[in-house]
Amino acid sequence: MLFDSLLAPKYLGWLLDGFVVTVVLSALTCASATALGFVLCLGRIARSPFWSLPVRFFLSLFRNTPLLVQLFFWYFGAAALMPESVLHWLNQPHHWRLPLFGVTWPPFEYVAGFFGLTLYTAAFIAEEFRAGVQGVPPGQARAALALGLRRYQVWLSVIMPQAVRISLPPLLGQYMNAVKNSSLTMAIGLAELSYASRQVETETFKTFQAFGIATLLYIGLIVLIELAGQWIQHRQPAH
Repeated sequence: MLFDSLLAPKYLGWLLDGFVVTVVLSALTCASATALGFVLCLGRIARSPFWSLPVRFFLSLFRNTPLLVQLFFWYFGAAALMPESVLHWLNQPHHWRLPLFGVTWPPFEYVAGFFGLTLYTAAFIAEEFRAGVQGVPPGQARAALALGLRRYQVWLSVIMPQAVRISLPPLLGQYMNAVKNSSLTMAIGLAELSYASRQVETETFKTFQAFGIATLLYIGLIVLIELAGQWIQHRQPAH
């Protein structure tokens, strides 16, 4: 009876494949959203409205519309706006052979999910960075300028190290959200962990096992992010 309740290796393989897609998609999203969020933060705090106003509009748009709607736009709306030749190229398999490894172009639903998750997550990360920058006492920047440092040196040596330290806990929260939000890409057909667990449940009717294993995998990934964040925080010098 115990073995009858377990999933066959075939279905465990489906869940593992979906988990790999979730991990890779989440990692790419977090890295890209962090870089884009930092650039958006610089635009958001810029004194010139030429930079700050477009960024404010971007942040307001992506923070205040549902992620699922954004994913549908990138998958259905953006596809409708693309030239037929471009869309055809995106949907075709491509493989490039590099010296050490090969690179395969992902399916269109993966690309759409990546863009949707990255832009959505970057909008929140930009605000976390902005809060971190504003948390640095302004007097420190003025003191550094008075000592003869250039403005970019002040940013690199004084403001950014402290801003990143202040922003780290909420940034980790956004990374965890990115992992959880990746499950919404199943709505556009991406075979990530939630999609795979739904497939297993449909095939086997073992709802508890399929979604139970998926839940444990999600929890394990979140715990790893939490432990990595604690390790980074403990290694930071005390101030």
